[in-house]
Parts: sequence; C-alpha cells; structure tokens
Amino acid sequence: MKNKPTGADKRRFWNWGGDPASREMFLYGTIAEESWYEDDITPEMFRSELMSGTGPVTVWLSSPGGDCIAASRIYSMLMDYPFDVTVKIDGIAASAASVIAMAGTTVLMAPTSCIMIHDPMTVAMGNEGDMEKAIDMLKAVKDSIITAYEIRTGMSRAEISKLMTAETWMDAGKAIELGFADGVLQKNDVSLVADQKTPTLFSQRSTDLCLMNKLAVSAGVPVKPLYDRLDSLKNATAG
Repeated sequence: MKNKPTGADKRRFWNWGGDPASREMFLYGTIAEESWYEDDITPEMFRSELMSGTGPVTVWLSSPGGDCIAASRIYSMLMDYPFDVTVKIDGIAASAASVIAMAGTTVLMAPTSCIMIHDPMTVAMGNEGDMEKAIDMLKAVKDSIITAYEIRTGMSRAEISKLMTAETWMDAGKAIELGFADGVLQKNDVSLVADQKTPTLFSQRSTDLCLMNKLAVSAGVPVKPLYDRLDSLKNATAG
C-alpha cells in the first residue's frame, strides 16, 4: 500500500507523462492549492524536475488560474529553460495560468479553448494604511503581469491594461490575432495558421453593462445610474 503524500508532494499540481523521453508536463487544475510565498521546497522541486532532462518540453495547460506567485515563478523557470517550450492549451488558460502560457516558445490552442486575462485580485483587512498597501501591491502585480503579456504580444502596455480591466476572454482566433498564441492544435498535426473566420474577444464587464442596460430599458429605469452602480459594485469587490 502506498504511503499518503506528505509535505511538498501534497502541493504538486503538475505531472509528467509516462514516457520520460517525451518530456510532456501536464498543468491541469488550480495553480498551487497553497501559496508559494516563503515556500522554497515546492518551487525547487518543480525546477529540479524541469531541469533534470534536456531537449524540448511540451506543457499541456488547462487551468482556471490560482496563485500569482507560483505562476510568476513557473513563468520564470520556463523562460530560463535552455530548450524550446511548447505550450498546448487544451481547455482554458485563465488568470494566473495565462501568465504561464506566455513562457512558451510556441503557444498552441485547441479550437475550443480560450485564454482569459483580468486585473489581479486580493482580500485585504485592516485600516486605511493597510488598504493603501493592498492597492499598491495590486498595482505592482498588474504591472509585472503586463510585462509578460507585452513581451509575447508586442502590444502596448495601455492596450493590455484595458483588456485586463475588462476581464477579457479570447478564443483561439482572437488570441492568435493579438499575439497571445501562435497556432491552432489539429488532430494529427499542428497548424501555425489560425483557420477561424470570426475570432472572438469577449469582455465580461461589457457584457454585464449590456445586460444591465437592456434590463433598465425594459423596466423604464434610467440607464446611467445602473452603469454607475455596477461600476461601484465591481470596485468594491476588486480588492
């Protein structure tokens, strides 16, 4: 009978394929159930396994996101890896997971997959000074995330910031168009050309506002107060 995993093993959220020669890593689910902040063991385990072999690595990625510290360190390790890294998004690369995807030498997406980017979020408690520190921290985290997106896409920081604030969802076609990905996964081969006539970019905030506008019109309620109310609610929950 196998012993139950303990310590750093319990924090594993990545797995390697059965064939060591293939060098395939699977990042599925939440990125780090526990924070990597002040954790030296788990990141070192990830780095050791990544650097234990040579040659190209394929990272299969499907994750709703998670710990931005873990994502940042994984991004740095993959960028530091001396061989090609192919990221294959076969589900969703959202939030922190989208940062990891940016480390790929080549980023490929399943036709049904998507990437989601948004402003970083946290939970804070305390007095006015504590709130100000939390805001400063969020600004710094966003700035670092923008850098990762900027390096891959070549977009301006202002453009990326707007997409993050809008909580933007991109299908494969739009992600390729904007530079977040390079191609679409196909059954027996890889195509580096997006074969989608109508790429889609979906802003959660814009959709919320559109829905509220329709409800307001049908109810005969002035529209602008609803817009202001939605903005105030989002601002209240963003921290």
